[in-house]
Amino acid sequence: MAMTIHVDIVSIEEMLFSGLAEFVVAPAVMGEVGIYPMHVPLLTPLKGGVVRLKIPFQEEEFVLYVSGGMLEVQSHGVTILTDIAIREQDIQDGKLEEKTLEAEETMRHIVTEMEFTKMEAELAKSLDHMMGIHRWRQGKRGL
Repeated sequence: MAMTIHVDIVSIEEMLFSGLAEFVVAPAVMGEVGIYPMHVPLLTPLKGGVVRLKIPFQEEEFVLYVSGGMLEVQSHGVTILTDIAIREQDIQDGKLEEKTLEAEETMRHIVTEMEFTKMEAELAKSLDHMMGIHRWRQGKRGL
């Protein structure tokens, strides 16, 4: 078995991943970073983009889109903290489109300006996630 590192990815909503990975690729503000086992300690802010994990004994990488956050590497593992994240699988299953439709429907029945502003922000986040995954998929096909 290849060397592995423990990875935790947490959003404000849920634990998105906790387990072993052979490597992690993340969109740091300074540029894309690759983390392998035995990496030196690191603390860096993340920008919006795609995080990829190579999971042992799986051909497909675990892929998710993050809105930004922090990445920390310590001797015991990697931790990614993000405000908002969505798994590639959730996008493929149509959950993102579902959230977008719910936000649009709610916006049609808004009672207060505050609720409108909140839903508008949610809709913008969903669209941003969709565009980020779309850009990543286009780049993946071009390889």
